[in-house]
Amino acid sequence: MSLLPAISQDALLDALQESAQPGQYARQFLAQGQERLNQAFETTDITELVQARAGMVDQVMIAAWSLFGLANRDDVALVAVGGYGRGELHPCSDVDLLVLLSNAPEQALRDSLERFVAFLWDMGLEIGHAVRTLDECVDLARDDITVATNIMEARTLAGNDILREQLEDRTGPEHMWDSAAFFAAKWQEQTTRHKRFNDTEYNLEPDLKNAPGGLRDVQMIAWVAKRHFNTDSLEALVSNGFLTPEEYGVLRKCLDYLWEVRWQLHVQTERNENRLLFDHQRQLADRLGHENSSANLAVEHFMKDFYRVALALSVLNEMLLQLFDEVILRSDTQEQVRPLNRRFQVRNDYLEISNPDVFEQHPSALLEAFVLMAQNPDLKGIRASTVRALIYHRRQINDAFRNDPTNTNLFMQLLRSPHALFSQLRRMKRYGILGKYLPEFGNIIGMMQYDLFHIYTVDAHTLLVIKNMRRLRYEDLREEFPLASEVFYRLPKPELLYASGLYHDIAKGRGGDHSELGADDAIAFCQRHGLTAWDGKLVAWLVRNHLTMSVTAQRKDISDPDVVYDFARKVGDLVHLDYLYVLTVADINATNPTLWNSWRASLLRQLYTETKRALRRGLNNPVEKQDWIDETRDAALRLLTDRDHDGPEIETLWANIGDEYFLRETPRDIAWHTEALLDREDPEDPLVLIRESSQSVLAGGSQIFIYTPDTRNLFSATVNAIDSLGLTIMDARIITSVDGFSLDTYIVLDEQGTPIGEDWARIEQIRKTLTETLKYPDRYASTVSRRMPRRNKHFDVPTQVVISNDIVNDRTAVDIQTLDRPGLLAHIGRIFMRFEILVQNARIATLGERAEDVFFITDLDGEPVSDPTLCQELQQTLKQELDAKNNGNT
Repeated sequence: MSLLPAISQDALLDALQESAQPGQYARQFLAQGQERLNQAFETTDITELVQARAGMVDQVMIAAWSLFGLANRDDVALVAVGGYGRGELHPCSDVDLLVLLSNAPEQALRDSLERFVAFLWDMGLEIGHAVRTLDECVDLARDDITVATNIMEARTLAGNDILREQLEDRTGPEHMWDSAAFFAAKWQEQTTRHKRFNDTEYNLEPDLKNAPGGLRDVQMIAWVAKRHFNTDSLEALVSNGFLTPEEYGVLRKCLDYLWEVRWQLHVQTERNENRLLFDHQRQLADRLGHENSSANLAVEHFMKDFYRVALALSVLNEMLLQLFDEVILRSDTQEQVRPLNRRFQVRNDYLEISNPDVFEQHPSALLEAFVLMAQNPDLKGIRASTVRALIYHRRQINDAFRNDPTNTNLFMQLLRSPHALFSQLRRMKRYGILGKYLPEFGNIIGMMQYDLFHIYTVDAHTLLVIKNMRRLRYEDLREEFPLASEVFYRLPKPELLYASGLYHDIAKGRGGDHSELGADDAIAFCQRHGLTAWDGKLVAWLVRNHLTMSVTAQRKDISDPDVVYDFARKVGDLVHLDYLYVLTVADINATNPTLWNSWRASLLRQLYTETKRALRRGLNNPVEKQDWIDETRDAALRLLTDRDHDGPEIETLWANIGDEYFLRETPRDIAWHTEALLDREDPEDPLVLIRESSQSVLAGGSQIFIYTPDTRNLFSATVNAIDSLGLTIMDARIITSVDGFSLDTYIVLDEQGTPIGEDWARIEQIRKTLTETLKYPDRYASTVSRRMPRRNKHFDVPTQVVISNDIVNDRTAVDIQTLDRPGLLAHIGRIFMRFEILVQNARIATLGERAEDVFFITDLDGEPVSDPTLCQELQQTLKQELDAKNNGNT
């Protein structure tokens, strides 16, 4: 099958001239040709497809130029620029054109050009066009590097080619933007562009054209090569000594891969889309032939391939730009070389091997290079020629290399280095050394998890965990992480913390429990690297339990002394608690920036503090609940009597509240509530109190306290009103007094994940809305108008419901995991209401697109829900209704 429609240039022009609707004919011609190209995708080299698409558009352009009487003029030329100028077009790429004039056009020419451009739009092409004289182009190119770059890639489609040649000559490096100026400007342009994408190849929804490791980075190399060497081919970099044949092969393979992805992305979206949005990733994985495996989704396999290609291109780009820098910008600079040791020297502040055979003769130097970089923080980097040698010789890393004590000692030196550990591990990963030395780490490079919770690939997340650990050494982090910084300085061996960070997620993607599998890997690592048995057991324990503290803090009631005691027993001693706390803080902050907020920080701090107290008390001497209750009552009573409140009046108020309240609330909050209840003017109205919980022990969120007669739908009405106010509920404590009143505390954050603050107008709005809602809880609006976020709609999160009885606390726990959406808590509350169930407590956690909420419930008599049939019906109803809502994407 011929790739292009079987029609000559003259025949196409005749067809356009004869057609009653030439624009429609041209549109159909392009559509039919594109369909043929799409059908050929599986069997045709992508370069051929991209060039064929450009060739097909060429045919239409040339025919249209003639159609409007422009072909025989010597004072105008139709010039392709940009990607089109290179003869590369994807299905929906912009078609960039320059209408180049010798002089300002007369009216007749203006009219013809306007009809020509209108025709191009009429036939459905995305046109980017400019109409300029030769002099105008020269003036613009002198001031704008983008214009100068476009002109470099220009080719004449129709008209007078001499005009383009004159333009090329007048804008050449002899007249403007010499090699040095051009390279410096393009390098700065790339630096600015990369910053827009956080300087990482691993964005959750990457831009395959503009992000680091994208197509633009390849074009950057080509532009510089063309300007300096006057070559139109990337392959010429081999003959000029900038790329080895093997490196060129990698570059070509990566470029072809990105072209294939972009081609299918355009076909799928039917527009010039270059972002791999969640909307498209699954379908692209199918189009490119990926399939689900036992451990990973097809989309995860696809994105892993993409990220690895982006990383490879990014490294090549980095290496080539450094080589260009030496040849173009620093060719006249006197080199300063000083020896570092027998194997390495420093050239112009860059580390390099002292002779080309160093890695061949001394394989351990493959690790030594990074140890030296860490020991000499003044070095700017590793010289490009040494990077090339590192990448080439990494094939020497095998089991014998990994088990060599010299090499294991070097790696431990790096982990113990006082400087730049994260930077060197990241460098090792980029150059393929870390993945070879630790094959288990190599398996997770580029691995993504298709959710909104984990916004980094596993390898990027892992190294970011270590970076967060290292940052705790700095004084400027003490304010943001005061407790973690203090605890970090008490750790006897920080390298054990770094090893646990390196291995905590290393077994992801294998199937099975990654914590258990990772612990086995960690033990093997510690044994191979000469750590003591105790050290190895600690690292393995940390890897095995790296989720335990965050799960306990976020999903269990840590105001319950039994919960704290159980966690203290699992931790065992203060050393394990300290290491685990720092690992947990670093892990959460490296998973998703939105996860770490003041509320989560306060939960972890509270759990750490209470566990530390329990450990000091002794695990054989747990605190009794009644002692806890009595201490809380006495402390709250002292606060109130100090403020001249009457003791008997307080005791009368407290008599009907019940012990649960004094177990769950702090003395300061009880005093705050009690004072407001004693002083309120209208006992018939609901009482709504709001303040920053930073004023109490529970720092980190805004507290909303509600005192009102208990009704069956009170929880549903309350959470619906809070949701409608744009607040996120982090925690809920629902307590019903003996005399039928509800004393409810909600910890909330605003939409930015921060407390409300001292925004008194906002506080009054919240108070008024809740007061009006709670006066008539039966009348609340049952729907929330906020839309589900775009990203959430593309995830399938089947609802999971686990119901179990908490015998110690005489209540039932309902653990619900489902797709997060506006109004979720209110819907769950309505289901509980239908089943005549009361919510006594709730832990609310939103992890990306997933809501993981735990509700502690009782029946109307305050007893656990023990009927197996009722529990089964509740479980089925929750699953069916929440899944129906999720599938509706409301």
